[in-house]
Amino acid sequence: MLGRAARVLMRQKRAAADEGASQLSRCLSVFDLTLLGVGSTLGLGVYVLAGAVARTEAGPAVTLSFLVAAIASAFAGLCYAEFAARVPRAGSAYVYSYVTVGEFVAYIIGWNLILEYVIGTASVARGLSSYIDSLAGGAMENATMEVMPMGVSFLSPFPDFFAFGIVMLLTGVLSLGVKESTILNNLFTGLNIVTVLIVIIAGSLKADAGNWRLVPGEGGVPTDPALVGTGGFMPFGVAGVMAGAAKCFYGFVGFDCVATTGEEAKNPQKSIPLAIVVSLVIIFLAYFGISTVITLMCPYYMQDEKAPLPYVFTQVGWPVIKWIVTTGAVFALCTSLLGAMFPLPRILYAMATDGLLFAWLARIHPRSKTPMLATVASGLLAAIMATIFDVNQLIDMMSIGTLLAYTIVAICVLILRYEEPSYAPSVSGRRPRGAADVLLWALGHLGNLSGAKTPSASSARITKWAICVYTLLCVLVCGVVIHCESHVRAGDARGVLPLVVVGALLLLTLFVVARQPPSSAKLSFKVPFVPVLPALSVLVNIYLMLMLDANTWIRFSLWLLIGFLIYFTYSLQHSEEGKHQARLAAAASGALSDFKAPNGPKRHSIGAKDALPAKF
Repeated sequence: MLGRAARVLMRQKRAAADEGASQLSRCLSVFDLTLLGVGSTLGLGVYVLAGAVARTEAGPAVTLSFLVAAIASAFAGLCYAEFAARVPRAGSAYVYSYVTVGEFVAYIIGWNLILEYVIGTASVARGLSSYIDSLAGGAMENATMEVMPMGVSFLSPFPDFFAFGIVMLLTGVLSLGVKESTILNNLFTGLNIVTVLIVIIAGSLKADAGNWRLVPGEGGVPTDPALVGTGGFMPFGVAGVMAGAAKCFYGFVGFDCVATTGEEAKNPQKSIPLAIVVSLVIIFLAYFGISTVITLMCPYYMQDEKAPLPYVFTQVGWPVIKWIVTTGAVFALCTSLLGAMFPLPRILYAMATDGLLFAWLARIHPRSKTPMLATVASGLLAAIMATIFDVNQLIDMMSIGTLLAYTIVAICVLILRYEEPSYAPSVSGRRPRGAADVLLWALGHLGNLSGAKTPSASSARITKWAICVYTLLCVLVCGVVIHCESHVRAGDARGVLPLVVVGALLLLTLFVVARQPPSSAKLSFKVPFVPVLPALSVLVNIYLMLMLDANTWIRFSLWLLIGFLIYFTYSLQHSEEGKHQARLAAAASGALSDFKAPNGPKRHSIGAKDALPAKF
């Protein structure tokens, strides 16, 4: 019973090279995809994150924080790029995990991605509304507070109908068609990039290298260590840089929306990987340039956490540039909102097509060739959340689904790299007897001492078990680093010894994975340095997940509970993959029953004419 249940939950989607013609319109070029990735990522972060992290976490070394975050994001981006080359279908990490891990895990990932994009859309809409309201002196907030105060502790103080309208307006734009919405995205993204270039060029004219060499107590610099640290380029030390990187990492969330366009991209196996890599490079250069300029223009301890760019240009007496930047920020947030909304209906479409969500979400409008009902439903949900929750409440839940998706994608890359679609029959040798024989047999298989060059069923099984053990060890290592940090820093054995032991086991497990024979599949793009890069991605993502607070985990658990109810009451019965496997089993059972003797249960001997059909 348990074995049958496990097979149902872990059934894998067929990763056929061509599963039929797509109903969606293939109209997105590399240029469109690159601007989509840049537009969905280069939004609220570039206009808020750089100043906030510089002031509270890293000082001028925020530039290094963005570098660390970019490297961590690049690991995930490379994994996404390889999967885009393997599975050119809509659905992002959902499809990837369905092909490699199984249906239940894929459903969890898809459900989490829905959460990520709904909250991302709602939070950007609320932020855009607040930004525009601040330019108007808070007129919208004051008027709404007087007429409709909500007075509920876990909701926003007032309903934001302007944010609701913004989301529904862009929902209508997305419903018109992919090409129309990408034209608008390209326009907004172009204005965003121009704004960033204006900030970098104009700001460099007012740069003062002395702001990277500040000394507490000299030249009017405060002496409060909590405010200025130790001064200099890295006032809060390496710990501050890494803490800043943990926050800056979320400034790169959004590039993965490019991977959801597999059924709408021209030549997805090549265009999607290229677009992901190029968009990450552009995003990093923008973040690096902005953080460099603002910390050179204004001391890090004086940065404005909510609107650093207008603030620094006000400080240097350039109001014209301030208003240009402010206008560009509005367009940038519109672009970010469009990029956050774009993948959501397509993930709903992919899951509904597979029978894991309600069938009406998979209906394609005959004129626009878009999943219109899924677009409207997802836009309405995001609009409602933007109306009743404030930005801080939304941001608290945004990260965990993304990090879990990144982790699963990296694990899937490792699994696929060490297995083949079909295996040659294994040659059985002498079964080991005695402890010495068992030990040698185990070492031979774990270390691939025979020098096998192609994967087998046993080597793929060893890889999967080793990856599971590695993931658990990553949790332990991160737990030790987070909860025993003071002991590790002090060189106390209570912190150092567990870290060394678990770290050694982690490296040993990774060595076992590296020793297994890799797949010979030819792909247009492959992650380099496997298994090291995907393994590092898993480790970094787990570390950041464990840094999230308990309330985030509680809310995340409630969201998963709703998803489980849908899966076990609807998805199990309507899964297209389950129906396909049931049809194959019924066909095989019917074919075998034809070989029964007509007058009794005995089977007659099978001759040449009675051979099973080739497809069985």
